[in-house]
Amino acid sequence: MRTINCKGTLIDLSSPTVMGIINVTPDSFYDGGQTTNIEDITSQASKMLLAGAQFLDIGGYSSRPNAKDISEAEELERVIPAIEAIVHKFPEAIISIDTFRSAVAKKAIDAGAAIINDISAGLLDSEMLQTVARLQVPYIMMHMKGTPQTMKELCSYDNITKEVIFYFSERVAEARKLGINDIIIDPGFGFAKTAQQSFELLNNLELLSALDVPILTGVSRKSMIYKTLNVSAKDALNGTSALHMVALEKGTSILRVHDVAEAAECITLFKHLKKTAF
Repeated sequence: MRTINCKGTLIDLSSPTVMGIINVTPDSFYDGGQTTNIEDITSQASKMLLAGAQFLDIGGYSSRPNAKDISEAEELERVIPAIEAIVHKFPEAIISIDTFRSAVAKKAIDAGAAIINDISAGLLDSEMLQTVARLQVPYIMMHMKGTPQTMKELCSYDNITKEVIFYFSERVAEARKLGINDIIIDPGFGFAKTAQQSFELLNNLELLSALDVPILTGVSRKSMIYKTLNVSAKDALNGTSALHMVALEKGTSILRVHDVAEAAECITLFKHLKKTAF
C-alpha cells in the first residue's frame, strides 16, 4: 500500500485518484477569473467533491507561460480566504496549496490546507524544503526550469526523460535528507517543455516509477493538447481524457484536472480494464 498522511488521514495512492484545480486567479490559462469570489470558490469546491475529487488544489499565482509576477501579499490575499471558506464549509476536504513560496505554504497549512504543491521543487525559495520538513505534510514537487516568466526559453534537453529523472533523484534525495516523508513527483508537462517534449515524457512516464514515489500528471486542457488538435483550451476535454488514460496506463497515481467527473470516469474505466487483465 502506498499512503500519504494528510493531517492524520492516511490516503492510499496505490489506486489512482483525482485532484481538482481551483485557481483563484484572474489570469490562469483556462479558468482565470472564474473563481475569484468566495461564493464561486465554494460552489466549485462542492461540485468537485461531489464529482469524486480526493484533493482540491488551490492556487493564487498563475504559472502559465509569461504570467504576471505578483507579490507574496497578493497571493496570500487570494488563497487564504479561499482555503478558510472551503475548510469551513467542507471540513473533510483535503486541500493542496499550489505555491512556490514557503511563507504562503506555511500560512496556507495553518489555514487548513494539508498538502504543499510546489512547481519549483524548492528551487525558487531556499526555505521551502525546510518549511515542508517542519510542517510534516505531503509535498508535491514539479520539474521546471527557470520561472513561469522565463521557462519558454529553457526547453533545451539532450534527453528529456533522463534529465527529468536525474532532477527528481536529486530533489527527492534532498527532501528525504531533511525528513520529508511523503513525496509526490509531477513531471511538469508544458513547463520549460515544448509540446513534442511533453509527449515524449508522457510516452516514457513509466520510467519515473524507478524513483519509487507516486506520480501526479497534470495535462488538463494544456497547449500540448489544444494546439496539437488545433482547438481552444475550452474544446480540449476530449483530448485531455485521451491522455489521462495513457497516463493511468503508465502508472500515474493522481490526475490533476479541471474536469473532475470526466477524470473520475477515466479512472473507473481504467480499473475495470485492469480487472480483466491476465
